Amino acid sequence: MKNQFKLYLKRSLIVLDLLLINLVYLACKLAFGERIAPSAKMEYLELLAILNVAWFILCFICRTYSDSNILKFESFTKRTVQVYLLWVITVLFYLFFARQLVVSRFFILFHMGFFAVGLLINRFLYLGISNYFKGRNQLFNKVLIIGYNETAKKLEKYFDEEGINAHLLGFVEDEKNITELSRHPILADIKNTIPTAIEMDIQEIYSTITPEQNNFIYTLINKAEMECIRFKVVPDLSMFVNKPVVINYIRDLPVLSLRSEPLDDVGNRIKKRVLDVVVSLFVVIFILSWLVPILGLLIFLESRGPIFFSQLRSGRNNKTFYCHKFRSMRVNKESDTKQATKNDNRITRIGRFIRKTSLDEFPQFINVLKGEMSLVGPRPHMVKHTSDYSKIVDQFMIRQFLKPGITGWAQINGYRGEITEDTQLINRVNDDLWYLENWNIWLDIRIMFLTVYKVFKGDEKAY
Repeated sequence: MKNQFKLYLKRSLIVLDLLLINLVYLACKLAFGERIAPSAKMEYLELLAILNVAWFILCFICRTYSDSNILKFESFTKRTVQVYLLWVITVLFYLFFARQLVVSRFFILFHMGFFAVGLLINRFLYLGISNYFKGRNQLFNKVLIIGYNETAKKLEKYFDEEGINAHLLGFVEDEKNITELSRHPILADIKNTIPTAIEMDIQEIYSTITPEQNNFIYTLINKAEMECIRFKVVPDLSMFVNKPVVINYIRDLPVLSLRSEPLDDVGNRIKKRVLDVVVSLFVVIFILSWLVPILGLLIFLESRGPIFFSQLRSGRNNKTFYCHKFRSMRVNKESDTKQATKNDNRITRIGRFIRKTSLDEFPQFINVLKGEMSLVGPRPHMVKHTSDYSKIVDQFMIRQFLKPGITGWAQINGYRGEITEDTQLINRVNDDLWYLENWNIWLDIRIMFLTVYKVFKGDEKAY
């Protein structure tokens, strides 16, 4: 509802936080003016840039300003505290590794302290403004729902969860159709909808009963518009498809899809491909050019055989391709059927190291450059496993709508490596489908940042 307003709110909160960082910086600069050497001007400007960039990137990675967080004060405040602590650690790491000895330590401590106080004031100011408008109905449309059925109860739940733009006052329904208690009151029967709406100053009416089910809805539509009340119909699509659907239009014809697929759009596919080519080209030229000879020699010296391990795997639309990796095991006959396990005796010493650090995956940047894979997407399985897993999870093959990725949403959420039970597979598929339905270019960038973070942190499933 009113996504434009949420966008304005999100941008305002971002601007306010960045403005706070810079205002506190200027205040500290004025307070410490005499202690700051003129020759250290560049170092302080660098610090200012780091303060801003670190905060923005960490907020982006941690989704501080996401809809689900900014609509709830508790979630927003908790996420702010988490990001602030990460921000402090990041700035301290910068000061240590950049050897910024000329920057006053008191300047840093005062900035961090006053910024924390400013953030706290910002958050309570946001809570106060939100409650002010809520109490005076300046920000909310008063809403009425016609009908009390499964669709109406879903709509009620959505209004309660995302109530920043709408305030549900209750339902109108004929008494004979009410068989249970409702969380919001039943205000009148359907025939008295308009008088009730006028009396309660309702701005929007949502009807979960369609005109085809009850012709009187046409009368209500006309009367509502005469009273300057917006009237909206929420059809129950379960009579057509018994699961959530996405509605698109080909001109005036509605088309029901079983899921949203942002990458079905040509423009989005071009954006993703440009990111894939730019990053993979950089890795191939500046990293693989020296990494291949070094690792290749170490792999060959420990275990005679090919440097690369190329395996037939399932790709987009279930088309097979050869996925390349640095060989981490001794040459064996089970490589195309048996997944790597913990303490697998097939893994070499250098293989154990490159698997732990994910260096074995780097040749897949060549697959990305060739267009067989993407930087981010569902991980490709060997052909046998694709066949086996599709019999366990009904929606498994839907993940094949996308190009497989070097990393993915499932992997950064802990579902990588060996699958020992069905629930691991189900959770992995669920995460892959969530990525398919919620893709955007910033999500890809976020996943790549988190992947690098997990590599440095260490992943217990990397074996």
